[in-house]
Amino acid sequence: MSNYWNSFVQKLDPYVPGEQPKDKKYVKLNTNENPYPPSVNVTAAIKDAANSQLRLYPDPSCDELRKKIAGHFGLEADQVFIGNGSDEVLAFSFMTFFSRENPVAFADITYSFYKVYANLCSLSPKIIPLHDDFTLPVGAFCEPNGGAVIPNPNAPTGRVLPVASIQQILDAHPDRVVIIDEAYIDFGGKSAVPLIKDYPNLLIVRTLSKYSALAGIRVGFALGQKDLINGLNTVKNSFNSYTIDRLALAGAVAAIDDDGYSKKMAQKIMVTREQTIEQLRKMRFHVIPSQANFIFASHTEVNAELIFHALRDRGVLVRYFKQPRISNYLRITIGTDEEMDQLIRALTDILSS
Repeated sequence: MSNYWNSFVQKLDPYVPGEQPKDKKYVKLNTNENPYPPSVNVTAAIKDAANSQLRLYPDPSCDELRKKIAGHFGLEADQVFIGNGSDEVLAFSFMTFFSRENPVAFADITYSFYKVYANLCSLSPKIIPLHDDFTLPVGAFCEPNGGAVIPNPNAPTGRVLPVASIQQILDAHPDRVVIIDEAYIDFGGKSAVPLIKDYPNLLIVRTLSKYSALAGIRVGFALGQKDLINGLNTVKNSFNSYTIDRLALAGAVAAIDDDGYSKKMAQKIMVTREQTIEQLRKMRFHVIPSQANFIFASHTEVNAELIFHALRDRGVLVRYFKQPRISNYLRITIGTDEEMDQLIRALTDILSS
């Protein structure tokens, strides 16, 4: 810690991303990346955009991409906000819609960046414990709060929340913003986007990192009524008007155009997910039902931290969270069939020894 840091920064507890070791080749199942490449149309569009126009600033309003996204979801362009990955969109959302006077609600087991954002914005979080089976206590989220943020499906558990439950929470807080983080919704869940027309307090945050296999270009977006989007733009343009570069914009437009490819790859991932769950349960793992591109599993006899290290020694990376209530669980990203076969072989070796 530096003497030059101010007292506020010295107290921050930053988010820790999944490890990215480079000492050898690993089967990488720890960061929820898509195991398949993006559409060839996407890479072609990015290559085409790498031209003399790079000397010019990109469009700060991202007009073409906003129109594409709006058309895809049946919305208007002024109902779409673009950010440098959904993490940036979430950060801007915390700055825009939540206040120090009223605690923002989120679950105790959820995307850990929410707590980081709350600390960064000097907010008082209202932490709501999930049920023992990791389902969301909808009634508790309907109690008074200063707004809420809910990933659907939840991370790291993979459980999905029915749209009717989201509607119930929205109805309970007509004057507060409810953020639904749909980073993983396209792997089997049902989106809450159709609710936007009836709920001015609903903001949906999405990303191209998972479903569209574009984690490397950092494009996320928010969907909501115009008033919410204007608020996000006010914050963004007080911070950095040019959050998305020309190459990312070109790739993102092509990805939205080629949604059929992304849907096909997502279907492959879902099939592999269900096959993997079946295999793990035969190996005496307890696996939480998942509608994401990852699963959350705990062995009935062998400690998760032990398995985590043993897998790493065998060249397989998964995510382990040494936190209350989930310290005996592993989050496992769904890879290709070949990668999941390597995982199962490594687990068989570990459990047999």
